[in-house]
Amino acid sequence: MRLFSCCRLAVLLVLLVSLNGFHPSAAAAELVGFSDNRFRPGTIVIRNSEKRLYLVLRGKRAIRYRVAVGKPRKAWTGQALITAKYIEPDWSPSPEVRRDFPHLPDVIRGGAHNNPMGAAAMTLSNGNYAIHGTNRPGSIGRAVSYGCIRMANNDIEDLFQRVGVRTPVVALP
Repeated sequence: MRLFSCCRLAVLLVLLVSLNGFHPSAAAAELVGFSDNRFRPGTIVIRNSEKRLYLVLRGKRAIRYRVAVGKPRKAWTGQALITAKYIEPDWSPSPEVRRDFPHLPDVIRGGAHNNPMGAAAMTLSNGNYAIHGTNRPGSIGRAVSYGCIRMANNDIEDLFQRVGVRTPVVALP
């Protein structure tokens, strides 16, 4: 009888978790202490060397996400603002990407399995960069992009809901 009850409880938990849309990869974001007083709550701080993005909260806390950052000599540092937000955006390769991958189409439609922007994107004021999802989750935690900040799709969806246009973004070495 006890085994049956445990199994029923496990099935119930799995059903509840499934109904809420939670899956193990959704636990990538962490609430952490953040004592760097240079940044106001609401600021996004990218630490390229850590391959982490922090959304600064009140009370010396932040939400920390694992990200992919720019390749050597492609990563950027400095300040920017979020200029626009898009769900399943279309993607066009930049001239630099086109030079390296001439076979790419001019446009990959949003939602396509091969669209490198993933589930959502937020463009930045500092040029041809964005914080976006990815269709290559294995790239997270690595220096592999042309300067964009890649996040797991569930993480970009979470961050997307928490920030708005004009949110400050600071990238540190």
